[in-house]
Amino acid sequence: MPLSPAALSRLVALRHDLHAHPELGFEETRTADLVAAVLQEAGITTHRGLGVTGVVGTLTRGNGPGRIALRADMDALAMPELTGLPHASRTPGRMHACGHDGHTVMLLGAALELARDGGFDGTVHFILQPAEEGRGGAARMVADGFFQRFPVDRVYGLHNMPGLDPDEIAVVEGPQLASSDRWEVVFTGEGTHGAKPHLGRDPITAAGAFLSAIHSIVARVVDPLAPAVVSACALEAGDFAALNVIPDTARVGGTARAYAPEVRDQLEAELDRIARGIAATYGLTAAFSYRRGVPPVVNDPGATAIALGAARAALPKVRTAFPPSTAGDDFAVFSQEVPGCYVWLGNGPAVEGALHHNTRYDFNDAAIAPGVAYWCALVRADLRA
Repeated sequence: MPLSPAALSRLVALRHDLHAHPELGFEETRTADLVAAVLQEAGITTHRGLGVTGVVGTLTRGNGPGRIALRADMDALAMPELTGLPHASRTPGRMHACGHDGHTVMLLGAALELARDGGFDGTVHFILQPAEEGRGGAARMVADGFFQRFPVDRVYGLHNMPGLDPDEIAVVEGPQLASSDRWEVVFTGEGTHGAKPHLGRDPITAAGAFLSAIHSIVARVVDPLAPAVVSACALEAGDFAALNVIPDTARVGGTARAYAPEVRDQLEAELDRIARGIAATYGLTAAFSYRRGVPPVVNDPGATAIALGAARAALPKVRTAFPPSTAGDDFAVFSQEVPGCYVWLGNGPAVEGALHHNTRYDFNDAAIAPGVAYWCALVRADLRA
């Protein structure tokens, strides 16, 4: 049944409150307090402290053996807000620029509805996760014993998507988000006078050759049918106050993205090979490091079939084809342990081009009711009474 006007009004007010008080990963103390209070008010067993500021609500109806988890992220980003909205961030340099305030509220709305109306047989765990934005919140919750304390058969996630209508959802089997890894190379040569380059070993020239060469990895090494991204995003060498000095070192760093484990391995190996080859060519040394972040999000066929049935029951517009994103989400840490499905819920038009991580972005309140409807339908479809 649809949300009552009073229930929707309450959720909108809560969303605006969360948006006005954004907190970074592992600092979501106020957010976690509000979340726990809502769950406890509904009579949902509430657990605090997993992943520092994480909250897990547990609701059981009947005696069915099924156990599932629904996950929403709570953290904001370290960036200023320029929306000018009445509920804009009141904390300088902090902003809910990815809609996690909306994700939190939609999951709480579903928890309230399910606690009141039931309609399922089994156990659902509501995961309110901290620190999705690159700080490893999911991994911390898992390390703190999430799956030991809350065994589940399947896990589900949801993210808002500008460009889709608020009552539109995309449920697609297979890859949804890429792995997100960081790499860095430091070329070390021998500094010298800029007018006498033959007396040294120039790391800047080596870095330039490396920057050109890495684009051959995706173009000429990776299978053309296997998507991948290699981007250099940081460069550090020399001093603009000393433009007659060739430095000793040049440092380059960036990101690598893939959807398949074998391609992820390939990107790491090729970056290392090219760095060592360039260094040898120019008579330098290269120190290469590769830090793996979140794995790719790949939707399980069985979990996706359940989610698709729920989406069709709850919403008027359902897409079964939608391009994957090369962004990452640590929902993957949960879904690599048990089958999972991650869906995209519409957030309406991207106003003035304001997509995720933009200073003018705001979650669309019109998506709250559809999101709650989907979550409730999903629980009732997976844990059928």
